[in-house]
Amino acid sequence: MSLTIEEGELYGLLGPNGAGKTTTMELLTGQSVPDGGRATVLGLDPVEDPTGVRERVGILPEKESPPSFMTPRKYFDFVGAIRDIPEDRVDEQIEAWADRLGFAEKLDTISTDLSRGQQQKVMIASAFLHEPAVVFIDEPLANLDPIVQERVKRFLIEYRDAGNTVVISTHNVDVAADLCSRVGIVYAGSLAADIRPSDLDPDETLLDLFMDRVEADDDEQLETVTHG
Repeated sequence: MSLTIEEGELYGLLGPNGAGKTTTMELLTGQSVPDGGRATVLGLDPVEDPTGVRERVGILPEKESPPSFMTPRKYFDFVGAIRDIPEDRVDEQIEAWADRLGFAEKLDTISTDLSRGQQQKVMIASAFLHEPAVVFIDEPLANLDPIVQERVKRFLIEYRDAGNTVVISTHNVDVAADLCSRVGIVYAGSLAADIRPSDLDPDETLLDLFMDRVEADDDEQLETVTHG
């Protein structure tokens, strides 16, 4: 896989389950070490300086949840301390995110008493708490109701429009088409296509391209197995 994500893009890694999307994000954020090749994020090598990368980016792994023994407010305070965010700025961010995603009444509720959707809201907010220039989010809309999904979508687009870079991974074609300025179709650990949805022909959809590339890769792998 070889790709460049430019500053100010909302880039989507789109692919079926097990395609390699999460692994790619883990490699870019220093959570996994590659067998070969090299990557840089904000000019830093995630292998040589994983802490430096993680200090400068926001990360929301799939199925992540706040610590079970903390309330959202305590967790945000903890993240703020780790990120060296001034306390007054943390308080401002808490109020803004609680209002944006509708969990103000849950700020002092222990995490184990929160629904999975409420936990997801907390984790989304925590990824943006230090206002990073680059954010990596795995399945950003998972477990959210339709109203909150739309609010998150709007925020991600606004964040991108402010000059920041957002990288999401998803298996949902509609999410990629609605949100992303550029989409990389990932299949079997490879980049099967890299396309701007706005560049598609009027009679072609991202779903059409996705199905064509994934089915073509399936056929190629089958031929390799049969004739190899």
